[in-house]
Amino acid sequence: MPVTIENLHLGLDEDLQEKLTLMVGEVADHRVLKQSVDARRGRAPQFILSVEVAKKGEVLPPHRHIVTPLTPQNREFEKPIVIGTGPAGLFCALRLAERGLPCTILERGSAAEKRIMGINRFWRYGELNPDNNVCIGEGGAGLYSDGKLITRIKSPHIPYVLNRMVKYGAPGEIEYLANPHVGSDKIRRIIPRLRQHLLELGCEIHFNTAFSELLTSDSQVRGVRTRCGREFFSSRVIVATGHSAEDVLQHFANVGVKMEGKSFAMGLRIEHPQALINSIQYREWADHPKLKAANYKLTHHDHQTGVGVYSFCMCPGGFVLSSGTEADGLVVNGMSNYHRNSPFANSAIVVTMDHDKLFGSNLFGGLQMRRELEQRAYQAVKMAGGTKQLPTQRLTDFIEGRASRTLLATSSPSGILPARLDQLLPQNLLTPLREGLLNFPRKMKGFLTEDAQLYGVESRTSCPVRVTRHEVTLQSLSHPGLYPAGEGAGYAGGITSAACDGVQIAERIFQEHL
Repeated sequence: MPVTIENLHLGLDEDLQEKLTLMVGEVADHRVLKQSVDARRGRAPQFILSVEVAKKGEVLPPHRHIVTPLTPQNREFEKPIVIGTGPAGLFCALRLAERGLPCTILERGSAAEKRIMGINRFWRYGELNPDNNVCIGEGGAGLYSDGKLITRIKSPHIPYVLNRMVKYGAPGEIEYLANPHVGSDKIRRIIPRLRQHLLELGCEIHFNTAFSELLTSDSQVRGVRTRCGREFFSSRVIVATGHSAEDVLQHFANVGVKMEGKSFAMGLRIEHPQALINSIQYREWADHPKLKAANYKLTHHDHQTGVGVYSFCMCPGGFVLSSGTEADGLVVNGMSNYHRNSPFANSAIVVTMDHDKLFGSNLFGGLQMRRELEQRAYQAVKMAGGTKQLPTQRLTDFIEGRASRTLLATSSPSGILPARLDQLLPQNLLTPLREGLLNFPRKMKGFLTEDAQLYGVESRTSCPVRVTRHEVTLQSLSHPGLYPAGEGAGYAGGITSAACDGVQIAERIFQEHL
């Protein structure tokens, strides 16, 4: 009978097959279930694995998470409407279709292949398309933010999501790596294959079709109206419009959908040479061929104020991107391709923003603060003579409170201009950011260096509003038939968690049909 070996330590120059043979005898087959890198100081980096092993004469059991398409007992059903083709919307539609419930899918932007053309024009010429940009369009914001699948949630749907990613072209290693990563180059190929499968399963997909209005009768959902006036009818509407769909939240407020303010985080993005990060993390083993571009995770908590500062969306071997959705605002984000071979490493450094303490009963206080900060970033670039560049300040200058006379080389395709980020940020962001940046070198010696610079502003880590829903039915507390989903509704914080949230809603709807 196959056995599972937990907590297996494998040195950089050790061979896994040889080590397994020494441990259990002749090995017929093996499967890595988990793998991480332990690069703590005091010893050489090593891999920590969980491995399923079949000895001679044995066969490994099936591993992949499979859902067999089922036809609901009640064959008469309305097609659910899914609004948004980010991870939450796509995986909700996929799970429903695999369960025998194909959907009508509405997307404000274009298909992924066309979306990139508009994004390139924005990066090159500063021409923003509000319906096709880094945050909006098929694939959602995650399509151009690295394809990281790391998540802190504990969901039974994670294996399903990763398995389907592999099915549509993601590398198989995402099913066992501690920090699974697809890469923005690969995820752009995965989404069209997922879309084609949805069509084959009977889904309708309408691109360039923006949601405008929720159609209701005594608060019961009946369907939706689009920006161009077309109406789609269903008693089940899944809204998965992402963290940047402020117009959707405003409409919900206007029609009385129950919502609440949610804490979030904002700050700046930092960029170092990747070789420096490798050296800090891996020391004399930094150039070992088995070690990929190093990442990091940093936190600092002020126990007196309760404010936390932490790294977020760390992109080894990546690029810093301009990711705004309005013509008069600038947003920064990061991404990397699968091979992570850019000479730069970047990460958001953000400050926790407690909604109740900062905004009280002002539902849209967080959105307003986010908008004002993005506009200030744009104005800083405009005053420096730019249009599309990112406002940038060298790390040491930010700490010391002085202008940067020169900037470092950058990975940003939009270009950069010097700006006083230390003057742009409000005090409740500036003070904790400086404190965190001064504290981080205690955990990563060399992090605070003249070879790093900061970009503004990192303001779209999550949505500052939650569309409240019932814990069991997952429907809106005020509008039955409305299913708030993913990041934009306040129930996820990344690709994997958003996809799992969509799957969870699909399973609930499927159970209602049995």
